[in-house]
Amino acid sequence: MNLVEKINDDVKQAMKSQDKEKLSVVRMVKSAVQLAKIELKHDLSGEEVIDVVAKQIKMRKDSIEEFTKAERNDLVEQYQREVEILNEYMPEQLSSEEVTKIIEEVFDKIKPTSPKQMGLIMKEITPKVKGKFDMGEISKIIKEKLNNL
Repeated sequence: MNLVEKINDDVKQAMKSQDKEKLSVVRMVKSAVQLAKIELKHDLSGEEVIDVVAKQIKMRKDSIEEFTKAERNDLVEQYQREVEILNEYMPEQLSSEEVTKIIEEVFDKIKPTSPKQMGLIMKEITPKVKGKFDMGEISKIIKEKLNNL
């Protein structure tokens, strides 16, 4: 079963079980996938669907950050629950240790000499971790490593 089918099945299951919160989130994801399908003018591959879901998660995490600053704990909790539901559609997440190992391997391969080589490193790492770890965190780790050269 591909990811689009899983999303469609989850919409049906949420309707049957009358889980309004999950139904709302899954419908949003389904709409985002359909919008991406229209924009790209082709059926989405599994990786493209994961990209759409990752974008939805990122939007909610950004909202959580803003609502935390505004002390809107009710909305923070709501968006955290939405992120948990969205994470069901993401591939198995890598641990910090696994990501650190991948970054070390890429650094050993490229042997960067300055922060200007950030793009090269990200280009090498992205296919290995995309959708499996927060790219913002990876970027921070790499910047820190490059600044300490």
